Amino acid sequence: MKNICLFITLLLLASCATTLKGFVPVSGGGQVYYEECGKGEPMVLLHGHSLDRRMWDEQWHPLSKHFRLVRMDFRGYGLSSAQREDLQFCHVDDVITLMDSLHISKAHVVGLSMGAFVAGDMLAMYPDRLLSCVMTSGGIRNSRGPSEPMDSAERAKRDVEIAALKAKGVDKMKEEWTQQLMSSGGSQRERMRKPLTQMIQDWTAWQPLHKEVRLFYGREAWQRLIQQENTTPTLLIRGENEVKGKKGEPRELLYLKHGRYVVIPDCGHMLNMERPNEFNRSILEFLNRQ
Repeated sequence: MKNICLFITLLLLASCATTLKGFVPVSGGGQVYYEECGKGEPMVLLHGHSLDRRMWDEQWHPLSKHFRLVRMDFRGYGLSSAQREDLQFCHVDDVITLMDSLHISKAHVVGLSMGAFVAGDMLAMYPDRLLSCVMTSGGIRNSRGPSEPMDSAERAKRDVEIAALKAKGVDKMKEEWTQQLMSSGGSQRERMRKPLTQMIQDWTAWQPLHKEVRLFYGREAWQRLIQQENTTPTLLIRGENEVKGKKGEPRELLYLKHGRYVVIPDCGHMLNMERPNEFNRSILEFLNRQ
């Protein structure tokens, strides 16, 4: 009996093992790190600000049973190259470069928070590269895109913000940011404290200490979405605690022919870490209906 249990355990571990990892060259001499696991239709996971690919740990094994799963570190996070103030690029273009390098013509794309901004950019700017789109705790940003670079007034404002952060201290900022993410959670939030804290501590905090270029298409993506007939199957997910007091559905649904909105109870912003079973089930149920 012990031998049978050991065999099953080893079989499960083998089926969930990361089969490939590496770096892909991107613009400006940079590189992005990725990991790949599983078989089936491709699915790309896009992480949130201050975090990295590890935020998907509780999706990695369950979803790799159904998909060829790819997770990456955005430039400036995790093991990928640092960002630069003098190099204009957008995160979504790095995703496209990664897909091209892995010979993925179309993929299911799942993003949370900042990752949802990138998924939203992809939905509007590269709909032909999508099998489906899942935007969690975020969507297309209402912000200036790369065609509107930072002007002198914005630069001056950033100088003030950067000076204030340096005066406060990066460690204090990370502590407050961790608490902010934790405080939005529900009754299961403590289960994510350790991995969330670890990722934020590992984060270089380059972004709040520098003048970032336009990393998202933002308003340019909105214009593109409004002007097209978008038929990409799209799921928008929110945690119940984030939408309390807010009326209506996400604006993106007005322009999506096959859009759906789901609110997961008793959780907040980092719902994939706080309620992984419910999050995974929402994605699988949505895709099974397509």
